[in-house]
Amino acid sequence: MKLSVIILNYNVRYFLELCLKSVETAIATMDAEIIVVDNNSEDGSCNMVKELFPNVVLIENKDNLGFSKGNNIGVSLARGEYLCILNPDTVVAEDTFLQLLSFSERQENLGIVGCKLINGIGDFLPESKRNVPYVKTSFKKILGNSQGYYSNHLNRKDIGKVDILVGAFMFMKKALYETIGGFDEDYFMYGEDIDLSYKVLKAGYHNYYYGATTIIHFKGESTLKDKYYARRFYGAMQIFYKKHFKKNVCFNVFVWSGIRLAYLARKVPISKPKKVSDYVFISDKVNKNLEAALSTKLILQKDLNNLENNSEVILDNTVLSYKEIISMIENNKKDRLITFKILPKNSNFILGSDNAISRGEVVVFE
Repeated sequence: MKLSVIILNYNVRYFLELCLKSVETAIATMDAEIIVVDNNSEDGSCNMVKELFPNVVLIENKDNLGFSKGNNIGVSLARGEYLCILNPDTVVAEDTFLQLLSFSERQENLGIVGCKLINGIGDFLPESKRNVPYVKTSFKKILGNSQGYYSNHLNRKDIGKVDILVGAFMFMKKALYETIGGFDEDYFMYGEDIDLSYKVLKAGYHNYYYGATTIIHFKGESTLKDKYYARRFYGAMQIFYKKHFKKNVCFNVFVWSGIRLAYLARKVPISKPKKVSDYVFISDKVNKNLEAALSTKLILQKDLNNLENNSEVILDNTVLSYKEIISMIENNKKDRLITFKILPKNSNFILGSDNAISRGEVVVFE
């Protein structure tokens, strides 16, 4: 088998359904499998997988085991030569895995490969390509200077070597994953992707950013940025520095004090409510059930031209491919206040996320 896609899920039932539909389409011509590891969700995720995706390997944990351990369990059952660690709140294009596989098989000393990530309104996510978060660089970022934190030597559409990739999408050989010991289970959430990327670099392999393909990462959905986020994140960074950098008393005081200061000074972001003037349906005909659920008349349209500000665009996967949906969101003019929802094929809901700090919105209809 060529590829195993590992998806760790926790209470994002509808986002998982959309993700799985996009992944099934992307592996349709490949010798591949999908493994979903569920960390004791209470939202019907497992029943949905059993009912709609009988070919998916489902692992039902009885507790929330965290990101690292959950993914390690999934990888232990994987049969593919390659792995893709994938978040459940993502949407991949039909050719995403084919492109990455073709690229990976041409490289020597291949480490981890990542791709271009955008959020639900098309904004590029700079964590798609990062440098090693050395102490000085991290403190500068805390103070608002992220110049050295992200890999700015590469443009968004470039392909090239980087240090650190994001755990929402990591493509690599299973043999390498096993050689470096997989995700370190000292990390429950956050920091494990930095740690894994860094271990790969130290082992002499090359990590790559592949900006020629784009996926959506709704981001705010699987990891809600609440008041506990900073504590979890900076706690993970403490583990990282303790494991990988030379220890001395001055260094420890400097690092722990700085991390604590960053936690205390951090302001919890606030999501502003949106205003929707029109619902524009990119499809071949209006869905009356959806129209009733939204309590408004849908405007049927074929493209995104001439939209008014505060329009919400509903992208119908029945007539649009996932690659077309991703492209339409990514290429939307950023000076317009346009938001998006996706209607997956053969589903009774639309979903999307208007920013990276709040939970996405799901509208279910009959």
